[in-house]
Amino acid sequence: MTDYIDRADRALAGAYEPPMSLGEYVDQVFERPATAAGSAAYLLGAIESLGTRTVVEEGEERERYRFFDDPNNDGEHAVLGNTAVLNAFVDDLRTLAAGRGKDEKIHWFDGPTATGKSELKRCLVNGLREYSKTEEGRRYTVEWNIAGGDDAGTLGYGTTQDHEDDWYESPVRTHPLSVFPSDVRRELLAELNDSSDPEFPIRVDADLDPFSREAYDYLEEEYRREGRSDLFSAVIDDRHLRVKNYVVDVGDGIGVLHAEDDGSPKERLVGSWMPGMLRELDSRGRKDPRAFSYDGVLSQGNGLLTVVEDASQHADLLRKLLNVPDERRVKLDKGIGMDLDTQLVVISNPDLDAELDQFSDRNGRDPLKALKRRLDRHEFRYLTSISLETELIHRELTNETQVWETVAAAEATDGDGADPTASGRLDSRATRLGGTDREAVRRAVDERVRAPMRLTVRDERGRTSSRELAPHALEGAAAYSVVTRLDGEDLPKDLSLVDKALLYEKGFLREGDDRVDADEFEFEGEDGVHGIPVTYTRDVIADLLHEETDRAHPDLDVGSVLMPDDILDEMAEGLDEAPVFSRAEAAEYENRLAEVKEYVFDRQERDVLDAVLAEKGVPEETVAEYVEHVFAWDAGEQVETDHGTVDPDPLLMQVFETEHLGRFEEDDYDGTKPTSPVARFRTEKVITALNRYAWEHRDEDFAVSDVDLGEIPVIREVLDTHSWEDVRRIFPDFDPTRWDDPPANTETERVKERTVAHLRDRGYSPASAELTGRTVMREVSARWD
Repeated sequence: MTDYIDRADRALAGAYEPPMSLGEYVDQVFERPATAAGSAAYLLGAIESLGTRTVVEEGEERERYRFFDDPNNDGEHAVLGNTAVLNAFVDDLRTLAAGRGKDEKIHWFDGPTATGKSELKRCLVNGLREYSKTEEGRRYTVEWNIAGGDDAGTLGYGTTQDHEDDWYESPVRTHPLSVFPSDVRRELLAELNDSSDPEFPIRVDADLDPFSREAYDYLEEEYRREGRSDLFSAVIDDRHLRVKNYVVDVGDGIGVLHAEDDGSPKERLVGSWMPGMLRELDSRGRKDPRAFSYDGVLSQGNGLLTVVEDASQHADLLRKLLNVPDERRVKLDKGIGMDLDTQLVVISNPDLDAELDQFSDRNGRDPLKALKRRLDRHEFRYLTSISLETELIHRELTNETQVWETVAAAEATDGDGADPTASGRLDSRATRLGGTDREAVRRAVDERVRAPMRLTVRDERGRTSSRELAPHALEGAAAYSVVTRLDGEDLPKDLSLVDKALLYEKGFLREGDDRVDADEFEFEGEDGVHGIPVTYTRDVIADLLHEETDRAHPDLDVGSVLMPDDILDEMAEGLDEAPVFSRAEAAEYENRLAEVKEYVFDRQERDVLDAVLAEKGVPEETVAEYVEHVFAWDAGEQVETDHGTVDPDPLLMQVFETEHLGRFEEDDYDGTKPTSPVARFRTEKVITALNRYAWEHRDEDFAVSDVDLGEIPVIREVLDTHSWEDVRRIFPDFDPTRWDDPPANTETERVKERTVAHLRDRGYSPASAELTGRTVMREVSARWD
């Protein structure tokens, strides 16, 4: 317990620092100008502080800001996908921070439900809060004390006996430099910007807020009456003014207006007067700013970020916000205004879009035209990545929130960075870019996508039981969801919707020995605008967990397993009754089920086939040795071995090409010397693929030993491609029709036992291995003869 208390002490000690004088703050600003950054530059700095990682979305390789993975909170509110949209938002912030326009813009995040818009809000709050606790992310404001050790008066709502209790923080976190007179502030900023980053100048255009202005004016009047010539020094004396840092949070630099918040427009935007306090405070014939509750969304978000959530519920406020970005000022009341520095973010579902277009038929007389001009729209869409959608479903069903790619990257980086072959030269893992084994990350994510899941459920009597979602079950549900979101109008004739999903997932497709890249296609449809939302999929799976299946086995609990087809069939059957889908949508989505089932079956079949032939494959060391000898043969070089440098072995290459690849016969060689077709094969199918991979993944440290063998199509066939013809050849007495209950002491029984064992090594339970084997063998039996 003491250890946890000590940790809490250290955490808070790192977040706060002692108050300082205004002079000390100015000295610090010249040392670290970023601490005085405006809202756009500060938000940009927070996002950029965590760096980027490389992702593939919509078939394109993109740099994604790790900030949106919510890393400080273990990914609890990570925004999955929509990387291009988020990058455009960051580009807007960069433009604003550089002072190149867009000041009048309001950031508008629009899109269907369950696309991550609310997660973005929470991610921003979490990220900014944690950034403000760091030294480079410190955020400062001022607090006032007009008592100052004398009985001259009090700034607060009553006199206290403790002088320390007479300190009152600016309720809207006014910028410390706003204390300076405007002409002095301009000179200070000019000198500061001359010595700092020229791309993002420090701008402080706001004057003191009304609360702070009341304190300043009171102190200035008192000291003026005393005849002080150093009025400013007297006002900012340590007894009256000090600069303090604060941790950014909702209400402290971040204002959030929720759908359920009510009140008049002014109350929701800035707050309201408190009549009781007006009577108690000396207002000198006018309203006293100290009697104002600064609890409106703009007041709370001053200095950094203002979020209007579910904006269609506050459409009346949007027009009120028209001049706020332009003038950077809002009125509390007649004669009393407040300068603002905040990034306005509006979050809405498509219903706001319809409301904004209600007068569009009036053309130039549309009363909402000015508002629409200021809204800078960023459209969130449903995920079109099978792996991301699988991760999202997984999040919805469990409490596991860490982002899969970042976990996989950490695992890859934490290792020794090598996966050597027997020869110790060809690394079978992918090239490492940015310190991370990219291919290892991709494979790790793929394993998570196909992986099973176990969940504990409780029945109406309070009894708990364990249910298993078989391997590929979540992947199948995700694939179906993604396929319903894809536009089929722009598909080439030889491409299916599943192919399009895989192009978006990996950035390429394999067609035999050839690779087809996503940039060879021009998809212009509206992918991700419509389709099955994750909430529908989650609810279908949650309901199935409480339903019993009619499957049985004498020894295995197959009834507790949910297979991919169980989920897919239930998703399709529920479309007609789900209120979120129109009849046309339900019919269209049902028509897309068959090709998803075929995709899932292919994945299951691959698992079973690889398990059947697991002990008959070509060792990766043998493949690596062949590639190395071919590369040396082509380059006219020698091969480094444990026994010294030798020439490439022509017999080794011939044996591999005839026996393992099955591409050539003895007659294709002159002894062991390759004929033209063999030489052309080595050059075009092996060397060219190797060089292409090296070119696409090159960096200053890239070497041939960094190649991923699986990226060479003809080699990949040897590594992970088998056929049922191989099974028939290797196990001539195997009978797939007897798979469910193989006779004792038969080859079928022995093959099944070994296959189930290998499936279990890949994450299958005995029950899901049994059911998956049945599913595959039923299909295989139909075409075995």
